[in-house]
Amino acid sequence: MTDATKPDLRGLRVLILESRRAEEMRKLIENYHGKPVVAPSMQEIPLESNTEAIGFARELVAGGFDVVIFLTGVGIRFIARVVETIYAKEQFVEALQRVAVIARGPKPVAALKEMGVPVTLAVPEPNTWRDLLRTLDENAETIPLVGKHVAVQEYGKPNVELIAELEKRGAKVRSVPVYRWALPEDTAPLQAAVEAIARAEIDIALFTTSVQVLHLLEIARAMDLEQQMRLGFASIEVGSIGPVTSEALRENDIHVDFEPEHPKMGILVHEAARRAVDMLNSKRKERPN
Repeated sequence: MTDATKPDLRGLRVLILESRRAEEMRKLIENYHGKPVVAPSMQEIPLESNTEAIGFARELVAGGFDVVIFLTGVGIRFIARVVETIYAKEQFVEALQRVAVIARGPKPVAALKEMGVPVTLAVPEPNTWRDLLRTLDENAETIPLVGKHVAVQEYGKPNVELIAELEKRGAKVRSVPVYRWALPEDTAPLQAAVEAIARAEIDIALFTTSVQVLHLLEIARAMDLEQQMRLGFASIEVGSIGPVTSEALRENDIHVDFEPEHPKMGILVHEAARRAVDMLNSKRKERPN
């Protein structure tokens, strides 16, 4: 690949709303010669009461579940810390080894591997709840759901569609909430991002989770800048890491310009660098005056 065709952000201002992996994403953008604008948009707060996680652990150890579905790696680690307050880690691991364990993607797979828990089914990319259901349907003979007790580790908010679909398939579902999403303690960077979008001072916005969309809009409304920000998005190239995030953007009337081939942060930045300059020029030419 020649220097002329090598992916390059060429000094474009790239908004990132990552929190836990903000520094990693900043470096990726700088490696492609972009100017990162970092505005952490969320924090994961463990639920004030751990009764649901403890209740899940007691029921699991007592043999009350047939299938356990883990949706996030951070949720698994949090549950493990809570469970260790009442059981030895080995006892919890042994209980999980007796049931069918479903992992929604590589992060929960990695967290389970750290604990020594074998994964019965790993959901393939792009790891959405619909992919999870499809994987279960494809393996219905080996992991039947009819009449089975299924625990679902939630992430941030209940996935009512997933739970409803599992119940349609005959499962008896128990939700296990472990943390919720909140705005960051310091919302100043997020407020500055809203103002920058409204003033047309952002070239590319990269979204890596649906919550970022909701929190950005929440802050914009609180600042009475939602309409100005929406107008600003008309001249911004919007990248989404995958279908779930794209769905949240579209539901909130924000156009998605591209998704990476695989839902990975590094591939998202690479794709932005590969195509954003040409796409951005085209988008701004088409924008009505």
